[in-house]
Amino acid sequence: MIEEVFKNILERRNTKPDKFTGNTIDDSLVEKMLEAAHWAPTHGNTEPWQFKVFTGAGKDVLFKFLKEWHLENGDNEIKIEKTRKRIYATSHIISIAMKRGDNPKIPEIEELLAVGAAVQNMWLVAQAQGLGAYWSTGARAFHPKMKAFLGLGEQDKSLGFLYVGEKAVKDLPGHRLTKVNDHVDWIKD
Repeated sequence: MIEEVFKNILERRNTKPDKFTGNTIDDSLVEKMLEAAHWAPTHGNTEPWQFKVFTGAGKDVLFKFLKEWHLENGDNEIKIEKTRKRIYATSHIISIAMKRGDNPKIPEIEELLAVGAAVQNMWLVAQAQGLGAYWSTGARAFHPKMKAFLGLGEQDKSLGFLYVGEKAVKDLPGHRLTKVNDHVDWIKD
């Protein structure tokens, strides 16, 4: 069992939407990812994650919002087309947000870390199901306009999107630039 979990962790990769088939995957696969996210560790059981899933006609809603934003900013057709391709190559797009709990004893950083753990759980379940996933952030992801679009409150945070789809390519072997012990100090005595 541990070997399977460890193998899944080692084989998890970013798969960007341009490497998706464009096919729609079954909602049940995404539901498994969301269930895994819901079991992430959370201090004080605040469960600060908040997700919206855009699929089918929901992708039209997301694209319309982003296209209007592009036009307001004077972005060119190339940027708009890049956004369109990314959205429509993807089966399901999951917005990632932190809904700040009202327990003043829980620091915001712990809420953010819980959301990060939830996303990692989703990513690992996507990998185990043979799906591709890509967490996209950037300035627009963190912008107040995005928070408003997602219906988030003042204390909440928009943290980007997880693009999920059927892989059109095989995963490449992974690598790290350093060794694990470059990041670890053992204190025994």
